Amino acid sequence: VQLQASGGGLVQPGGSLRLSCAASGFTLDYYAIGWFRQAPGKEREWVSCINSNDGRTYYADSVKGRFTISRDNAKNTVYLQMNSLKPEDTAVYHCATRLNSCTPSAAGYDYWGQGTQVTVSS
Repeated sequence: VQLQASGGGLVQPGGSLRLSCAASGFTLDYYAIGWFRQAPGKEREWVSCINSNDGRTYYADSVKGRFTISRDNAKNTVYLQMNSLKPEDTAVYHCATRLNSCTPSAAGYDYWGQGTQVTVSS
């Protein structure tokens, strides 16, 4: 079981990035996928999640209206489209998975991918 996060990089404020979380060794069909981020010196923060069963999506208030999570089960991949990026979005972003439905609690996730760095700076 492996999750591979990618798509991070350096972007100017107001710019966009799309992160990908590709699963291998298992099918995402029955799993919720959450995105978390951690900035230096700060605690890990839940960002967004998408259910497996009904596709319902959830967002932290800090990213609502700017980020969009989606899934492509045929590609076994979940995406996080990040628009209108701000310097405070700078962090290492991780994806994680758990059965069925979302939770904002990191402790509720069973498998984690390595992070991808997002830096928002002019």
